[in-house]
Amino acid sequence: MISPAKILLYLIELINCYAAVYYSNFLFFYLRRTFGFGEVENLLTAALGGFVYIIAAWQGGKLAQRCGCIRMIYIGCCGIILSLALGMVFPTPAAQILVFCLWTVGVCFIWPALETLISENSGAQLSKMVGIYNVTWAGGAAVGYFTAGMLIEKLGTASLFWLPLVLTVLELALLTYAARLLKKENNHPCYEENLAQMVCAAEAKRFLRMAWLANPFSYVAINTVIPLIPSIAEKFDLSTGMAGIVCSLWMFVRLAAFAIFWQWTGWHYRFRWLAGSFLLMIICFFGLLMAPSIGLLLAAQVGFGLSIGLIYYSSLYYSMNVTENQGSNAGLHEAMIGVGLFIGPAVGAVTLYLVPTAIGIGAWSVGGLLCAGFSGLLYLRHYRIKS
Repeated sequence: MISPAKILLYLIELINCYAAVYYSNFLFFYLRRTFGFGEVENLLTAALGGFVYIIAAWQGGKLAQRCGCIRMIYIGCCGIILSLALGMVFPTPAAQILVFCLWTVGVCFIWPALETLISENSGAQLSKMVGIYNVTWAGGAAVGYFTAGMLIEKLGTASLFWLPLVLTVLELALLTYAARLLKKENNHPCYEENLAQMVCAAEAKRFLRMAWLANPFSYVAINTVIPLIPSIAEKFDLSTGMAGIVCSLWMFVRLAAFAIFWQWTGWHYRFRWLAGSFLLMIICFFGLLMAPSIGLLLAAQVGFGLSIGLIYYSSLYYSMNVTENQGSNAGLHEAMIGVGLFIGPAVGAVTLYLVPTAIGIGAWSVGGLLCAGFSGLLYLRHYRIKS
């Protein structure tokens, strides 16, 4: 049975994810329409945020392990509130980029701490707790992207800042109550012994490293696509609200994938599932950026959502299925996401800048990078790791 404290943590996670999607994903529409940012500028902004994410998430996990998860969530929420408030006061391109970086630091203090708190004291229920965690944030992300475009059109551009700020204040109120409940709960071992016995230590370490490699490449794909969605919307003559509806399908499919892989555990420590997902992701990445019709765009999103769902789930689950240092592992899991947030947009921006007239050059360069990542996955599969 899930404790009341964990239920509150899931609620905080849901609110945090919705607020994050509302601000970060539609920031690129704001930058494009307010300051005239093109594809290169949007990709460079996304890459800068990814670079900050790597460092902040890595250190956020360490600090959560050392200073306490509740404290780090408090600090992260306060950082988000401050950054969004600054975003409303200083509406200049340079200020908005700085605000985005400060906001990223705040988010990176929250996610590793939340992942650790939800996994702590789970015992044999770890797969269940991680499954609910994945379904919760994916649901928040999907609903966020689906509704944010319409809400921004109705509430105005300023809501890009004040709505996530209000939601973060609500998180702080819920966190205070959750912290009190956590102090009353008993501590239990946090390791899923039955799954630990399925594989030897070296094999478990191998799958953890393979998942850590695959996950950033999934975010290379995701965060190359998201900054280019305004361009995709223009290609099919979609409004901001309609773009949010049409281009959010992959998020709902990812949500469904999390629910499936939570209930069905046959993919645990099975290389063919991880490798198959990686290949499907590469194919659907090209489909997303080069689809000649909305029908093919939707079909590509289905495969994209399924593949990245399993890749992300693998990374988080293998990171948490350990006996110690969960906070640091959560930080590394998030830092690997940051690697993807940085590399994908950076490669896309550089290629667009160097060869601006080549059709689809950004997609082809990032696609080549994804293929290199798949080669790395095969290498790790056959590389000897000492236990």
